[in-house]
Amino acid sequence: MIRVIVYVLLILALGFGFSWLADRPGELQIVWQGQLIEMSLTAAATMIVALVAVVMIGWWLIRTIWTSPHSVRRYFRARKRDRGYQALSTGLIAAGAGNAQLAHRMSSRARGLIRADQEPLIMMLEAQTAMIEGKHDHARRIYEQMVADPETRELGLRGLYLEATRLGAHEAARQYAEKAAEEAPYLPWAATATLEHRCQTSNWDEAILLLDRQRVAGVSSRSEADRMKAVLLTAKAMDLLDGDPALARDNAMNALKLAKDLVPAATTAARALLREDNLRKAGSVLESAWKLEPHPDIARVYVRARSGDGAMDRLKRAERLEHLKPNNVESLMIVAEMALEAHDFIKARAKAEAAARMRACERVFLLLADIEDAETGDQARIRYWMAQALKAPRDPAWVAEGQVSEKWLPYSPISGKLDAFEWKVPYAQVSGSIEDGTVVSGASALAELPALAKSDQVKPDQVKSQPVAEQTAERQESVKVVTPKPLPTTPKNANGSKDAAPEPFFGRPPDDPGVRKPGNTADEKARLNIL
Repeated sequence: MIRVIVYVLLILALGFGFSWLADRPGELQIVWQGQLIEMSLTAAATMIVALVAVVMIGWWLIRTIWTSPHSVRRYFRARKRDRGYQALSTGLIAAGAGNAQLAHRMSSRARGLIRADQEPLIMMLEAQTAMIEGKHDHARRIYEQMVADPETRELGLRGLYLEATRLGAHEAARQYAEKAAEEAPYLPWAATATLEHRCQTSNWDEAILLLDRQRVAGVSSRSEADRMKAVLLTAKAMDLLDGDPALARDNAMNALKLAKDLVPAATTAARALLREDNLRKAGSVLESAWKLEPHPDIARVYVRARSGDGAMDRLKRAERLEHLKPNNVESLMIVAEMALEAHDFIKARAKAEAAARMRACERVFLLLADIEDAETGDQARIRYWMAQALKAPRDPAWVAEGQVSEKWLPYSPISGKLDAFEWKVPYAQVSGSIEDGTVVSGASALAELPALAKSDQVKPDQVKSQPVAEQTAERQESVKVVTPKPLPTTPKNANGSKDAAPEPFFGRPPDDPGVRKPGNTADEKARLNIL
């Protein structure tokens, strides 16, 4: 396009020049070797332009003839290179599709048309072809050759890493990943593999340093990098909690600044502060985390912050959590649990039933069974709540890749993935065994609750007016143990005699040929006469 524009401008310039000369006529006289040459200005300009054109065309012809051997060689070289790239492209496609025969043939053709030092993809095609054909040793040798070349070093390290992982040589795979991460921290696979290994060996400082380098390289976003760093700081704080509470507190607080909703960071920071006797600061940290996300771990640490507190003190602290987050299942559950420990059965039952109406789960029904056992001891109602717990959905837990853990871990024990644990219901345990085909709800379970036995019933006014200890004592005294009467060992006949044999079913012995018929007694003869 640019050439066309240049040609058009040149033609316009020539036309403008000739028109300008035509508007200004004149004659040109040249004396050369005693001869006078006269011509118009237009003719002189035309001759000059023609002479320049002839010179340019002549120079082009001379240069074309002079460079023709090189041009011919370049043409055939370009044609050969094009065929080689076509074979290389076809071979890579065949290798990706798993066609080992076509990939091997295209690899040989590409190597014959293109030199490997000019195109590194030929070595990549040969390595992929060797892996498809099952020649892993040959593939590893090719990857080692690629590592020696600075242009293909990263590709060779990744190939060696994958081969070592496939063979289970985790130490060799770790070394390849660390070497790649040191030379190119922007490689996600190398940084992730190195980071996971350092986490598994609890080398938290090196893991944080690598994560910072990865963040500077722009591999991960800011939010993702902050989350990962918060997880690493929390794991480091958990390891330092027993030996250095002050340093554990600093790391946990830094983790909370990066991820405010990270529950393990809040509980770890609170435990470190409690070991420093800073109860107020620990309570503030837990309350802030509780407002963002109510969690059972936060509630347990909060209500047992002071080791010398009694059951009523723990109940008051649980009510404080309920005040901070009202109408929440976890708030109701922690109040019900602490009320049960304080033997305030009325409050415990009310809160547990309210939690069951909001979300029916195994933990709620088990708590109701514990309340029933401690308050009334009615076995029928206890068994009813236990049955509801078996049918109810399971409780949330720390789950990572299908693995359930009792406590939070910074990485998955299966794959080593960082920040893999989530607080949710396990996939394999969404609900318990269901007999009637429907999931139980809290309202229906409360409606179908069996009535309390008469010996266990207590008037509400008596429960409110009497202390908790007296209520429990009276209920224990009111429950009467009924001993069943022993059954008679010897059957009696109609006359009350213990010596008589039992009367056969339907008035006669069983139809068994192996059983002898008794003799005709007086009663038998009378019965036969009646019949």
